[in-house]
Amino acid sequence: MLATGITDKGRILTQLSLFWFELLQDTVKNHLVTADPAEFPSSCKPYLDQLAGRSMLVKRAEMFPVECVVRGYISGSGWKDYQQTGSICGIQLPAGLRESDKLPEPIFTPAAKNNVGHDENISFQKMVDTIGQKPAEDLRSLTIKIYEKASKHAASRGLILADTKFEFGLIDGEITLADEVLTPDSSRYWPAESYSPGGAQPSFDKQYVRDYLESIRWNKQAPAPGLPPEVVEKTKAKYLEAFRLITGRTEL
Repeated sequence: MLATGITDKGRILTQLSLFWFELLQDTVKNHLVTADPAEFPSSCKPYLDQLAGRSMLVKRAEMFPVECVVRGYISGSGWKDYQQTGSICGIQLPAGLRESDKLPEPIFTPAAKNNVGHDENISFQKMVDTIGQKPAEDLRSLTIKIYEKASKHAASRGLILADTKFEFGLIDGEITLADEVLTPDSSRYWPAESYSPGGAQPSFDKQYVRDYLESIRWNKQAPAPGLPPEVVEKTKAKYLEAFRLITGRTEL
């Protein structure tokens, strides 16, 4: 966790998640109960001002210990893996792909949740070994289905949804979309008008912060360094622009 917060980030991520939960409600069930603090438990009433616009009341889910990552384009850790092995999470890909190329079809590349450090890309078979054959197949199918619907909406708004990750759990035995969804924290959005494969793309996600941390050669050990004001403001602007483009709204 970084020492410096991004102003209004919580509000932006919450409002984006609410937008996507509504758009996807015919595709997948989600854990949302309400985002109206007036309907929260009475113990929350002293904090209504702080909670307004940046919180949700959700159902408790039994979470799967995997992150469901789907990639429509090759970038990030997937690009690094491809350069080394020609594959991502055990999925062999065509030779000669360039960074940011569109893949022939979206691929499901799960990751194991680690309590310490970064999540670990794993093969589908490792996921099967962890949660079972049918749950793994159901999550893979649902992840790609959600991605395809979200990608179409993003494209209609001038954005490329390069990749994203979802987290699912069981509520009353049914697979349910949980956590936040399709925000710049969990997704890689590119402006379609400037898309040019063969290198990294400008994006509306936290890659800008990652790039800054790499530029100062942070060793990724705690404590994390603070962010200068210009990085904070530029990151906030990127998140707000993503919100505006995706939702068509200007007000949070």
